[in-house]
Amino acid sequence: MSAEQRLAELRAAIDAVDDELLALLNRRAALTIEVGDVKRAEGDTVEFYRPDREAHILRRLLAANPGPLPEEALARLVREVISTCLSLEQPLRIAYLGPEGTYTHAAALKHFGGAVTPVAQASVAEVFREVEARACDYGVVPIENSVGGSVNLTLDCLAESSARICGEVVLAVHHQLLGQGDGLAAIRRVYAHAQALEQCRGWLGAHLPGVEQVALASNAAAAQRAAAEPDAAAIAGVDAARIYGLPTLAPNIEDNPHNTTRFVVLGRSLPKSTGDDRTMVMFSMTNEAGALHGMLSILAERGISMSRIESRPLRTGVWDYLFFVDLIGHVEDAAVAEAVAAMEARAAAFKVLGCCPRAVI
Repeated sequence: MSAEQRLAELRAAIDAVDDELLALLNRRAALTIEVGDVKRAEGDTVEFYRPDREAHILRRLLAANPGPLPEEALARLVREVISTCLSLEQPLRIAYLGPEGTYTHAAALKHFGGAVTPVAQASVAEVFREVEARACDYGVVPIENSVGGSVNLTLDCLAESSARICGEVVLAVHHQLLGQGDGLAAIRRVYAHAQALEQCRGWLGAHLPGVEQVALASNAAAAQRAAAEPDAAAIAGVDAARIYGLPTLAPNIEDNPHNTTRFVVLGRSLPKSTGDDRTMVMFSMTNEAGALHGMLSILAERGISMSRIESRPLRTGVWDYLFFVDLIGHVEDAAVAEAVAAMEARAAAFKVLGCCPRAVI
């Protein structure tokens, strides 16, 4: 058999597989529509988006994947299939910290897929308000960065909002230097979010010494500004480069190649336990010796691990603090539920901020 004949044979086999895929995808879509009909018959308060169910689907398929398809590629494909099918069941509006092209925008699309309607908001607080007011089904906001630490605006809003954390997204952050293509020598100023400027401080000092650095509300806003100024550059992601039509002058300029941001998904109810979850709580205590140790010992006694603890000053007093703690486990798990009850009894104030499956992709 000649190479040309073998290629024709292989392409015919691929076409046959594509036909099978088409039939199976449409069968899945039809089943999803049927699921939506059953849910609607149950009442108006039914949740169409189920973070626990989606985590189960992704984990099961990733565990069963024999290759050669890489896990990350498989996860992206499955995510888009789920997203498209869910849009047939119930279209979702997702509030995110905008404008279009921010890392939060990328996180929202990574988590929900491309078949949702992203709705840009000007601030973290506005994302919370959109979810609280039911103007959007869910929201996505940043909560911590591996280099810069916690996002205090998000913590402050969580303390006061009725919105609940129901999902998380982990996004590798790679900063690009974007400009209009005349090279580094033509740059007179660099626009970026303050955190991005800090994360690229070493690179900027080595390659653009003395160039003015201007902090803006977001990296996408920086790209917008650079697109209008021939002698300016912006630090932003690849999505912003595409959206605002800017060439990449230098890729991956972050000082730490492992720069990662965790985002949380905001909703109005909590997902069910998946067996691999995270619960977020907040508490304050009377200012006395050993108070924090006593709270944390409740977790240690029950074998519950923490993945994060953060403090924020209370606005009502001097040297009084709110503590934000991420626990490994679900609030419905027996040990976690027992610990939460004991912590609430000991705390001056206590709140479960949410719980969710730990990020799968």
